[in-house]
Amino acid sequence: MSFKKVIGQKETKKHLVELVQHNRLSHALLFLGSEGSGGLSLALAFAQYIVCENTSPRPSTKEREQSIFIDDHLPSNNEQRLTDACGVCPSCIKAQQFIHPDIHFSYPVIPRKSGDKPLSTDYISEWREFISKYPYGNVYDWLQFIGAENKQGNITAHECNDIIRKLSLKSFESGYKILLMWMPEYLGNEGNKLLKLIEEPPADTLFILVAENESLILPTILSRTQLIKIPFLETPDIETTLIERTKTAPDQARQVASISEGNYREALQILQHADEDWQGLLREWLNAVLKTGPVAQVKWIEEISKLGRERQKQFLRYFNHLLEQAIRLKVIGEANLHIPENEKDFAQRLNKLAGIAQQQAIIEELDKATYYIERNANAKMLFHALTIKLYHIVAHKTVATVL
Repeated sequence: MSFKKVIGQKETKKHLVELVQHNRLSHALLFLGSEGSGGLSLALAFAQYIVCENTSPRPSTKEREQSIFIDDHLPSNNEQRLTDACGVCPSCIKAQQFIHPDIHFSYPVIPRKSGDKPLSTDYISEWREFISKYPYGNVYDWLQFIGAENKQGNITAHECNDIIRKLSLKSFESGYKILLMWMPEYLGNEGNKLLKLIEEPPADTLFILVAENESLILPTILSRTQLIKIPFLETPDIETTLIERTKTAPDQARQVASISEGNYREALQILQHADEDWQGLLREWLNAVLKTGPVAQVKWIEEISKLGRERQKQFLRYFNHLLEQAIRLKVIGEANLHIPENEKDFAQRLNKLAGIAQQQAIIEELDKATYYIERNANAKMLFHALTIKLYHIVAHKTVATVL
């Protein structure tokens, strides 16, 4: 994958290229960005840039040993260096197919049968297909792709031993050996096996860790990496990509991009369920909360709990989006806000229902609910509690803290 295929992230791409061109490349990098921001895509593009035969990264140890005329500080042809992988050299072709012998991958996996000690390489065919089709997918998508169902993926001690073995070998073609580890959050205390390797790696060895949640990474590993923060995607970048890659109509692309909040995976999910009547479901919920009472609330909770985790998250994010539009409508006025008529009408109704303080309180509760859904919270219990909180916030104009 080349940088040009990575959505947006112009400044991050520039920073990564400069690390190579100015010989400031650390031996261990942590790409940290939220779901759908493109961390994995950037890491894949960066790995290809490193091994590309025409980008001229810093000389390898072998090259330095063979020539006394190489100057690390003033590399030759620096001004003509490419800012992206060429895409046509043999190394690029292999990297684009995810078969380059010097780019190794590690990611959460499950045992194929009881008692197995799974390795990432056991799933390499599935991995190549997955990142080709879903480069902005998350770990849930990956585990479902390999048929994990409710099983928990892990990066095991057995995998760590395999990483140590692979990186102790000499590189086959490139000046570098690269390990790209996706989701190091799934690396338990057994990850401490890698500490010595990360701290004192063999010459021309590069670790690229791609993570979403810094707090779940082993502190001992975190302290040994150079942090590359990856921001949320810009709304115009998502809009343009939807139009170009999925042939989405411009008006729909604009709406989906604004709802997705910098998350391209979420934008694709919204498109996939574009026919869902989220407004109708939301209207039914609010009526149950404020008018029709407990029987209607139980019926609605039963209905939403059957939708599945991804659709539940989309519904909550859509409600969040409408609340944010309602706040904007109240603060900057209708004349300065260009939104679809059906959303504008619903936002105006929300403004009659609750003030800005109440809307902000609801947004916080919806964010918490989305977080818990991602961690497999019981849907019935979660939406029951959320219904009660929503009633207290709107009906009593107060924020429910503990219910």
